[in-house]
Amino acid sequence: MSGATTHGTRPGSGVVQVTGELIATRRVGAYHHLTFVAPGLAELARPGQFVALAVGGPTSANLLRRCFSIHKVSPSGTYGGTVDVVVAAHGPGTTWITELRAHDEVDIVGPLGRAFPLPKEPVPCVLVGGGYGSAPLFWLAEALRDRGCHVEMVLGAATESKLFGVVEARRHADGVTVTTDDGSMGTRGWVSDVLPEVIRRTGAAVVYGCGPMGMLKSVTDVATAEGAVAQVAVEESMACGVGVCMTCVMPVVGKDGATRMVRSCVEGPVFRGDRVRWDAFSDGWCRVPDDAVGAPRAGGH
Repeated sequence: MSGATTHGTRPGSGVVQVTGELIATRRVGAYHHLTFVAPGLAELARPGQFVALAVGGPTSANLLRRCFSIHKVSPSGTYGGTVDVVVAAHGPGTTWITELRAHDEVDIVGPLGRAFPLPKEPVPCVLVGGGYGSAPLFWLAEALRDRGCHVEMVLGAATESKLFGVVEARRHADGVTVTTDDGSMGTRGWVSDVLPEVIRRTGAAVVYGCGPMGMLKSVTDVATAEGAVAQVAVEESMACGVGVCMTCVMPVVGKDGATRMVRSCVEGPVFRGDRVRWDAFSDGWCRVPDDAVGAPRAGGH
């Protein structure tokens, strides 16, 4: 094993760039679970943050990195600190990543983004994941239980093969509820169908969510209706992951009540659900609300 190398760290940034070595890859349903040696990165990471991986090798035309939520980390081990991610092969970049073999190396930047906020006192919490969006929730569950919180998980997907981590959830949570659109596993329906009962039964004060944007809106609506706070990790497309390209901007309401287009990779990916302008999202697109700060005006330039 050659070992991963560190290229550098921005002073005070808590972000490193390393050459990560793949030491394990396994198929989990429709997804691929990969483990990279990433010294220095694992020690800095917190649940809810993500990493950006270079794709295609040094001569690739795939210029932009691919961003993935951190599934879990191990700050020390046989090979040093490791970082796990879960990947679904959609396009050429993610397909290239899933075809990597043991000892292949990838340039990794992280940890990036804002982590899930943890309650100061032990309170019941519900963690809701859609598809492989559930990946960061198991590590979060560990952190919450370490603080004395009662933790339940709700995992949903279109069909059984699209679920991720059902067995793992039963090791990390005090209770697990599963839904599938087609009824192939668990309750037939959506996570939002079962969430009200779980919140009421547990008395949850906080609902954490990660998954498709439509699901996060539903989770936020249910949590708000039940008197709980929603903290959601959004799935906006991120081309750079470090706040430069502006492709992942989305409308969020600030403490002053004003709507601003903010970068989900820097100000997020975790936001309070009731601060996100869900009305701006439609058919996979996000528009700039007319009342947002700096929004175009009729007759403007």
